[in-house]
Amino acid sequence: MNQPLRGVVPPLTIPLKNGALDIPSLERHINRMIDAGIHGLFVLGSSGEVVFSTDARRGQILREAHRIVNGRIPILAGVIDTETERVIEHIQQAEEIGVDAVVATAPFYALQGPREVRKHFELLREATDLPIWAYDIPVCVHWKLDNSMLVELAKAGVLQGVKDSSGDDVSFRFLTLLNNEAGHPLQLFTGHEVVVDGAYMSGADGSVPGLGNVDPYGYVQQWNAYQANDWNAVRKEQDRLADLMRIVQVRDVQGFGAGIGAFKTALQLLGIFETNEMPRPVAALEGENVAHVKAVLHHVGLL
Repeated sequence: MNQPLRGVVPPLTIPLKNGALDIPSLERHINRMIDAGIHGLFVLGSSGEVVFSTDARRGQILREAHRIVNGRIPILAGVIDTETERVIEHIQQAEEIGVDAVVATAPFYALQGPREVRKHFELLREATDLPIWAYDIPVCVHWKLDNSMLVELAKAGVLQGVKDSSGDDVSFRFLTLLNNEAGHPLQLFTGHEVVVDGAYMSGADGSVPGLGNVDPYGYVQQWNAYQANDWNAVRKEQDRLADLMRIVQVRDVQGFGAGIGAFKTALQLLGIFETNEMPRPVAALEGENVAHVKAVLHHVGLL
């Protein structure tokens, strides 16, 4: 990336068929989002089944995404893993494939503190010249990245961006203020789907909405309204996207199976994915839950 990334950067949802990567569906999916005007693609994030994928599958997904994108937009590669040395191995693989930036969480599993988290990111910087984005997702790694540390690491050239999936809008607002006081060394992106308008009012540089897999046009339209200072249009589009997000309100399914399961089901109903298959051991949505997703898509005008 020759300039700081801004705009809508969906976290790529992965189509599967009989346990394998469904490449024709992946091509339709990526090309549809690029045609919608997205500004970048986050591959191997939480929506991208990074923790469900072997090293070989990670490499396959990255290589195919890189081939399909073919330089049209930047690719950010998730290099998420438990500890520093494993993350560095993923960075090396991502560099070989030719991505534009990497995205890393704090280390997890081993019990650590703020000193180790800071050192983790510093060691990643020593291992690569690629831009590094910190992924703040405490619900998964059980550690909330400290705002002051993030800005200090950015000023030192260690970090270039943050994907904030903390769900803590107050903290995000404080981070934007602190970042601006420091001269805006970080590109700040929200991982929210439902309150992106609030993040934009805080001064976010963009969004990484999982729901952008289903309706990339809506999030791009919202971004364009934000750039035009048309806040009424920003809010109106957010209200419609919030209605669409109701696809995840399925019965008797939790977490990844509900959220990504609903996204995949919607993409199947829209004719983008051939199946709504999930990675083992997660079951695909079926029956009344598929009917629920279909009803929401009809309600918001996507079907």
